[in-house]
Amino acid sequence: MSRIIQIGMGRNRVKGYNDPVTLIIFGITEEKIMTDRITKSIIVQGDVSDIYQLWANFENFPHFMENIESVTKTGSGLSHWVMKGPLGQKIEWDAETTRMEENKRIGWNSKDNSDLTTSGQVTFNPLPSNQVEVTITLQYQPPAGKLGEAVAHLFDNPERKLEEDLQRFKAYAERISTTSRMGMGR
Repeated sequence: MSRIIQIGMGRNRVKGYNDPVTLIIFGITEEKIMTDRITKSIIVQGDVSDIYQLWANFENFPHFMENIESVTKTGSGLSHWVMKGPLGQKIEWDAETTRMEENKRIGWNSKDNSDLTTSGQVTFNPLPSNQVEVTITLQYQPPAGKLGEAVAHLFDNPERKLEEDLQRFKAYAERISTTSRMGMGR
């Protein structure tokens, strides 16, 4: 999974560490707490409705997002995410789906009470020849301390990791689509 992590506490604040001395000890500077943004696209063979539905079911994410261990629906538009970290560490957060435009767009933000938050959107643009351009925009900010070090390790090259996750999504979606067309079900 790419850098989709951000701490949403505002300027020069890190959850649990609001004291300027603590921030200096951990080496947290304004530069380190700014949010980055990544946008990547891929063309997937298949019907836009099928591609959208695969993505809209967040519980599918462990099939194509390398570091996502599980996603569990916890309520209407709410989900709990668990990501594999280094040395068996788990990184968890809660997210809220903020936008669901069928066959067009899905947007999300993490819940305020999460240690980690995700923010972004994915769009689905139908193309000729039964293809769909899937474009994802992610905002993130690595957290501070040991957790931040673990997350930074996971996101060493976020653009490349997002491209790899999108390639896995493409393979997953096209495999599901082929299986469906062959009458074998999902």
